[in-house]
Amino acid sequence: MFWIIGIVVTFGSVAGGYAPHGSFAVLFQPLEYLIILGAALGAFLQANPKWVIMGVAKSMGKLIKGAPYTKQSYSELLTLMYAIFKLSKTKGMIALEPHIENPAESALFQHFPSFLKNHHAQDFMCDYLRLMTMGTENPHELEALMEQDIETHHNEGHAISGSVTALGEALPAFGIVAAVLGVIVTMGSIAEPPEVLGGLIAAALVGTFFGIFVAYGMFSPMGKNLEQFTDADSKYYECMKQGLLAHLQGYAPAVSVEFARKTLYNHERPTFVEVEEACNDAPTV
Repeated sequence: MFWIIGIVVTFGSVAGGYAPHGSFAVLFQPLEYLIILGAALGAFLQANPKWVIMGVAKSMGKLIKGAPYTKQSYSELLTLMYAIFKLSKTKGMIALEPHIENPAESALFQHFPSFLKNHHAQDFMCDYLRLMTMGTENPHELEALMEQDIETHHNEGHAISGSVTALGEALPAFGIVAAVLGVIVTMGSIAEPPEVLGGLIAAALVGTFFGIFVAYGMFSPMGKNLEQFTDADSKYYECMKQGLLAHLQGYAPAVSVEFARKTLYNHERPTFVEVEEACNDAPTV
């Protein structure tokens, strides 16, 4: 939502400041736009592997949806971990196997639909619970593995956001390319009257304007936004990591969940009482 509002404010401010003094018809230069956007797309395809290109395409929906995790999302995650840890404490780790092998059909996981939709987080949780059921008992070794796992996921996300940021950095240069080509066309028509030359020079300058405008008004903010999504993902995994490690070290379910809660930022961290109330209503299987 705020991304859309930002786009509207950016375009509205530029258009509003230009309208009293100029004609929008001058800005309609489709060939300039073709040069800039086409060259930028070509450079983007050259610079990135297929998985990054596909990742950027899939990430566009995130910008419209807004922040991936809220206080409610974390409250659900903490409640899920409490239910898992309680089941493990009362019936043993072996009781988790039917749930972690097929979470979509698990009577436990089905109470947490938002978590089930997050397939990467679901895999992270179930993979490490599976390692625990297989006899992994050293919390330091498991912590090192989790950190490497989170770092890998973080780097993949930054490769996607970084490619969009790099595209934004390249667009002003492609705008200059379009402007130079426009100047070349203008010089070829140097014998034309001033009103014709003025129109050609204006068309050339539109290339510079457009390249700078879409770079700093759209693509660079877009890259920064996607970078923040990656950082939010890492925080979500960090929350799971701390809870799982506390459980592995033998803490009570409520204490393990508190370890996880304390990793969160203040603006999205449920209070101790809120988590306690949610855990009291946690499903049992």
